[in-house]
Amino acid sequence: MLTTQPIDIHALINSRAIGSFQKWVVFLGFLIIGLDGFDVAIMGFIAPQLKIDWGLSHQQLGPVLSAALIGLAVGALVAGPLADRYGRKIVLVSSVFIFGLWTLATAFSPDISAMVILRFMTGLGLGAAMPNASTLVSEYAPQRNRSFIITVAFCGFSAGAAGGGFLSAWMIPAFGWKSVLILGGALPLMVAPLLYFKLPESVTFLIAKQASSARIHAIMEKLAPGLSDANSTFCLPLKSLTQVSGAQIVMSRSYRFGTLMLWSGYMLALFLVYLFSGWLPTLVKEGVVTALRTRPLSRLCSRLVGR
Repeated sequence: MLTTQPIDIHALINSRAIGSFQKWVVFLGFLIIGLDGFDVAIMGFIAPQLKIDWGLSHQQLGPVLSAALIGLAVGALVAGPLADRYGRKIVLVSSVFIFGLWTLATAFSPDISAMVILRFMTGLGLGAAMPNASTLVSEYAPQRNRSFIITVAFCGFSAGAAGGGFLSAWMIPAFGWKSVLILGGALPLMVAPLLYFKLPESVTFLIAKQASSARIHAIMEKLAPGLSDANSTFCLPLKSLTQVSGAQIVMSRSYRFGTLMLWSGYMLALFLVYLFSGWLPTLVKEGVVTALRTRPLSRLCSRLVGR
């Protein structure tokens, strides 16, 4: 039923069940974050073989594993303001293309210095992708289901990292470590056109930027068919139009202590996640090799048989 009153997009989303269009947005968000997780963890998968093939020490390997994380932090800081100015979609498509392109280029690195630079460039795209994907998903999710839907989308990171581990275990012995980087770069490059044509822009962003009604109506027809026409007007809740920035709110006196505690806990959790994902495969492989050298397999088998 059409109405001449401005349509509050947040109230509309909150009043309706999750439709197929919103599920499609969640799937694309899951896919982006899954590719992000694969490419974040990819160096940890290839590090043991890379260390052997290039004769690297732990000190030389460290910058390769850390470069993407530095770029990731920079990309995450820059991507938010860019998305608020130019839109979620263009930043997401660009970030997926960027980390796919530089991951593919990393496979052809001539030396360790070039690989460090390329991994930093990869990190810029990785850092921009995840926060904007989660933001876009949250803007299409009803408030009552928002936490669950965002959690589902974020599961893509674990799925991508775990899937990359299984693929690496098969691909590295069969095709070499470069094949994993080629796959990690090719997949985002193939997904980027899909995102360009099928990923919707944030309707909240379009209303806030006073985009044309026709453009908003095209998305509304997929979100809530028949509820609006080309002459309909759209609005956001008054609190969404406040000029107070998010940084000012979370660092205000009422929220400052809680904000700092959340930041500290999140930073420590990410430190452990990336430390383990980057170094654990190398340390485990070296531990196994050392154990086999000091205790030959035949001695281990004889002891087991003797017991």
